Amino acid sequence: SFSKLPLSAKAVIIRADKGFYDHKTIEYLESKKALFAIVAKVTKPVKAKLSSLSYKRYTSGTESSEFAYQPKGWGKEYRFIVIRRPIPEEPSEQLSLFSIGRHSYQVIATNLKLNPLNVWKFYNGRASVELIIKELKEDYPLAKIPTKHFAANEAYFHLLLFAYNLMNWFKRLCLPAEFKNMTLKTLRTQMLLVPAELVRTDNKPVLKFPSNFWYKDKIEYTLKQIEKVKIRHFHAGFRLE
Repeated sequence: SFSKLPLSAKAVIIRADKGFYDHKTIEYLESKKALFAIVAKVTKPVKAKLSSLSYKRYTSGTESSEFAYQPKGWGKEYRFIVIRRPIPEEPSEQLSLFSIGRHSYQVIATNLKLNPLNVWKFYNGRASVELIIKELKEDYPLAKIPTKHFAANEAYFHLLLFAYNLMNWFKRLCLPAEFKNMTLKTLRTQMLLVPAELVRTDNKPVLKFPSNFWYKDKIEYTLKQIEKVKIRHFHAGFRLE
């Protein structure tokens, strides 16, 4: 909601999928002086334009173009940018694209002043957010609504986000480089859920791992990094064998 924006906000830039492609939505955004990049629905008039456009080709094989168009029922014409690429082999990627012949197309309605390729790059920045949502749903689990009470569900949601942020700081500050991009599910199997025995030797706690455990050095590194984090009164308190 625009009413919740801080006074310090100097610009609002919206990127959204085709579920928000509607003249009322776009007119509202314009009334709020917001910039936007919204995936357009490929209607017959839009489809008819795609093959007649002149495309600029990039070394990656991606091509771009643009056109001005006033959809039926809209108050004025808008800028539409087009990205054309060879059809991807990955089926999950194909689902979000429109195909003609050997190429896939993505059409975006926008009022940004960027060139077509940069508009497309800006829009696709939302993919990283979708990956975060996917991880929250699968690993934390965000998709579950535990109660029928809004306040309790809100508290549950904030606790999940806190856990997600805590795990990400743990990965950034404490884990070896090759572990930093792992999801929680992978970390559980690779590092957190491993066989070990906590014993006392010379009245000191010792964590013993199997002799053939591959990640012993990684866990030792992680524990040392944890001790370096400046949290008052914290100490791992045991050594590894």
